[in-house]
Amino acid sequence: MVSDLSERLGAIVRATPSLMRVLVVARDLELPDWLVFSGAVYQPVWNHLTGRPPDYGVKDYDLGYFDASDISYEAEDMVIRRVAAAFAPPLRDLVEVRNQARVHLWFEDHFGEPYEPLTGAAEAPGRFTATAFAVGVRLEASDALTIVAPFGLEDLFAMRLRPNPLRPRAVGLQKTFDSARRRWPEVVVEA
Repeated sequence: MVSDLSERLGAIVRATPSLMRVLVVARDLELPDWLVFSGAVYQPVWNHLTGRPPDYGVKDYDLGYFDASDISYEAEDMVIRRVAAAFAPPLRDLVEVRNQARVHLWFEDHFGEPYEPLTGAAEAPGRFTATAFAVGVRLEASDALTIVAPFGLEDLFAMRLRPNPLRPRAVGLQKTFDSARRRWPEVVVEA
């Protein structure tokens, strides 16, 4: 079952031109330990399942990389500018790059919750507010897709929103769920 869902996810990702463009450029930039995750991945799946255009509802493309060798804002900003230069509009303004090795430095001030340091980009999806959001992909040099889904893919394909069991009372959870339901009324919320 997991393999089938992984294959389905891979087919949907490959059939989403803008997401594939982001994955190809990110791969070519050779960022350390990178993933594209969250809405950039789950929203095309929901669009596929509901017959909507592939980019419907996609506000941005979260591109996370992990580089603990320099967690300064200046180092991250250099990567942000490098990534932006690699894209033409409109993607240039939609790709949001963050060094996952430094999220713990600003997360609590921004979201009001503590955030333990990560040891790699693959840990980041496990911190997202909902199990269906906790999915990331990377396009490898071989063109294979690496899929990271710490809670599996069942909730994603069932269009089921459940709180991340590690963050059951995440700040803004209800607002996030309500926003998803406005765009995809088919979503089932299980709080």
